[in-house]
Amino acid sequence: MDKQPSIQPQSRWRNIQRWIDSDVGQDEDMTSTRFNWLRVMPFIFLHLMALVALFIEVSTTAVVVCFALYWLRQFAITAFYHRYFAHRSYKTNRFWQFVFALLGNMSAQRGPLWWAAHHRAHHQHSDSEQDLHSPVQRGFWWSHVGWFTCDASFRTQLNRIKDFAKFPELRWLDRFDITGPVLLVALLYLAGELLAHYSPQLNTNGFQLVIWGFFVSTVMLFHSTVAINSLGHIWGNKRFSTKDQSRNNAFLAILTLGEGWHNNHHRFAVSTRQGFYWWQIDITYYILKLMSWLGIIHSLNPVPAHILAEGRDAEKVARAQAETGVLS
Repeated sequence: MDKQPSIQPQSRWRNIQRWIDSDVGQDEDMTSTRFNWLRVMPFIFLHLMALVALFIEVSTTAVVVCFALYWLRQFAITAFYHRYFAHRSYKTNRFWQFVFALLGNMSAQRGPLWWAAHHRAHHQHSDSEQDLHSPVQRGFWWSHVGWFTCDASFRTQLNRIKDFAKFPELRWLDRFDITGPVLLVALLYLAGELLAHYSPQLNTNGFQLVIWGFFVSTVMLFHSTVAINSLGHIWGNKRFSTKDQSRNNAFLAILTLGEGWHNNHHRFAVSTRQGFYWWQIDITYYILKLMSWLGIIHSLNPVPAHILAEGRDAEKVARAQAETGVLS
């Protein structure tokens, strides 16, 4: 990592302002890979608040809400932030596009333009020195939780996301990316207080639902998402020959609703489906297919037949080599 002088008062104030407005200080040099503790204080706060769950009463309602919001927002990240905004693997209208963006933003993984642009950069430079979160280049912990703690990852690379940056509502949501998380916290608190008043037998309240439904759920969601950056490039098998170290991992696929078929994805990134074969479970794709039948989305990109054949041939070769090794 590089060295830089201590942060000046003006820069400190700008870092604080960026918690709310990510466009603040766009004229500054943002190439440093040094840990910016002031910038990541909300992330640290998120984890500390999740620990509060160990010290408060828990209810079945709170746990159900926690896991329901984990899976719902996991779907928002995989289906919308990733497969739609980053790769345009299907199409939808402007109304649903914003709904998807807002739901993804509630995951507290910043705005849709920032997320998608950064992911496009990852695909262009995957596992090279220019890939900011490659475990091959910088190790597991940096790729898992280190890369977004520095200035180099902060700015939205609008040059990479011009197709969606033309929509002012997406630009606004990307700029004020605190909107979705704050809205979700408010809704959870209101719902918890209403339940406490009208259904006291559920033994929940606003604070409890905020802790479990937002903080615990969001921490779980964050670490499962970034596991694709880290574990997805060091743990699993390579069905396809790609320029990077992407891996297929069935466990990560279950955890992330289909994102674990990462080697498949790096072979043909614009496919709506990442579990290329019937035995590769891809829950996100199944839901997107249902949404296409309902008319919410359309024009789903298929996996080309020649790529499917390539994968089958590679599997046959691998099996033959394994059998030869056993016989020898």
